[in-house]
Amino acid sequence: MRFERIVILLAALAASAGTARLGLWQLDRAAQKNALQSALDTRRALPPITQEALARDEATATAQHHRNVTLHGQWMKASTLFLENRQMNGRVGFYVLTPLALDDGTAVVVQRGWLPRDANERMRVTAPSLPAGEVQLVARIAPTPARLYELGAAASGVIRQNLDLASYAQEIGRPLRPLSVLQLSATGGIEDGVQRDWPQAASDVHKHYGYAFQWFALAALIVALYVWFQLISPSRASRRAKT
Repeated sequence: MRFERIVILLAALAASAGTARLGLWQLDRAAQKNALQSALDTRRALPPITQEALARDEATATAQHHRNVTLHGQWMKASTLFLENRQMNGRVGFYVLTPLALDDGTAVVVQRGWLPRDANERMRVTAPSLPAGEVQLVARIAPTPARLYELGAAASGVIRQNLDLASYAQEIGRPLRPLSVLQLSATGGIEDGVQRDWPQAASDVHKHYGYAFQWFALAALIVALYVWFQLISPSRASRRAKT
């Protein structure tokens, strides 16, 4: 009987300690995202990078991520792409990508925004209109869109799953800067129908707090059940037996 009680005690301690540790891990994840968001906000508060200083190599590009930049050039409308299975605000749709031709002969991929998937025809999507001629664009430097799992060979049509900068540069006939930029508002202030609620690093931080609460509650429940069934209930039963 004594051995069983020891085993139950050890099991309860292990379970409560494990769940509490998971709660602490969720709090740590929340702290990491808050710290990252703070760092990104600091970068974004810096003066915009000039077009002349925009990165031409991977190392410089990484150092410029999340900085704002002012660009001027011409839209390469015919090279617009749609990346499918991309989410914004919990909905699945397309990222709209169009290269912006710069005056030095290079181009930069602009993530113009997000469009919802057509409910009736899954692969139907309409490109938002773009102004002709020279445009000025205030954008945020970012890595290229994250790669999603892709079956078979990479697609090469207007709608595709992922973007490969090297092959895309060959398609459009211009060298591409080793980054992309997030468009922050419609060109010229003319509404174009795309959404630009770009995700923030700490946008889901409350999810981690919720998970942490659940793990801590489970740890407390394990302790409470042990105390009730192994200490309080036997003690009450013993007192009733004596009366």
